[in-house]
Amino acid sequence: MRFADIMLLETHGPDTFVASGPRYPWGGLYGGQIVAQALRAAAVTVDPRFVVHSLHAYFIRRGDASEPIRLEVDRLRNGRSFVTRRVVARQAVGAILNLDASFQVPEPEASALQTERMPDVPSPESLRDDGWTPLFDRRFVDATKRTRPATAWMRVAEDLGDDQVLHQCALAYLSDDLPTDAIVACHPERSAPAGSGEATPSFWNASLDHAIWFHRPLRADEPLLLSFECHGLISSRGLSIGAVFTPDGRHVATVSQEVLTRPQRTSTPPDAPGT
Repeated sequence: MRFADIMLLETHGPDTFVASGPRYPWGGLYGGQIVAQALRAAAVTVDPRFVVHSLHAYFIRRGDASEPIRLEVDRLRNGRSFVTRRVVARQAVGAILNLDASFQVPEPEASALQTERMPDVPSPESLRDDGWTPLFDRRFVDATKRTRPATAWMRVAEDLGDDQVLHQCALAYLSDDLPTDAIVACHPERSAPAGSGEATPSFWNASLDHAIWFHRPLRADEPLLLSFECHGLISSRGLSIGAVFTPDGRHVATVSQEVLTRPQRTSTPPDAPGT
């Protein structure tokens, strides 16, 4: 299945759509998929003059890859410069995700300095692809995945054309992958430094909530550098904040996610809403 296939929505009544996706290695749904599909559903109900500038989502229940996903859109506001949409993704168990998205008519870009700077990292061509799905390429700057911040070049593995909404949905898909690595990298119970010979503990991880601010147009079918830093870990919840850059250093988006992470001590998964 291609990413473009995942973004195909079937209309099921006014402002209601049905989507599906592939089965992932862990059996459930991938949170980035649901966020991307919810954003796509919201955008379908918005005049093309408006461009998404932010989204905020809560993962409510674990999704089931064997079931279709029902996306119900609520048109919260239609303004002259901004519109707001809410999307609830549902399966048989009930709501699995709630997403709010805000869209704006683009205005001339202010001549402010870009304060966020891209890290000095190797080019994607010099790094090994270790993605876990054929849908996207992922090339970690550090192969051990134990650096802080967690940094990787990522892109979807197909040509997405010139539909900017599709590229923004693709970034939403990609952006759910690295936040957990940043949290685990700073967990006090993680393994000793590489080469010590000590075993690496396993963790139960689940995305709790997710936010993206889209700053500039982007292409998700070309390499994007995603760099996430852990900003705290309390009550098993870690906050990960990241920046997204193009190869020429343009800061195109900011992402934040709260992740539930617990050392794996039993075979029973935690009672977590995330996917």
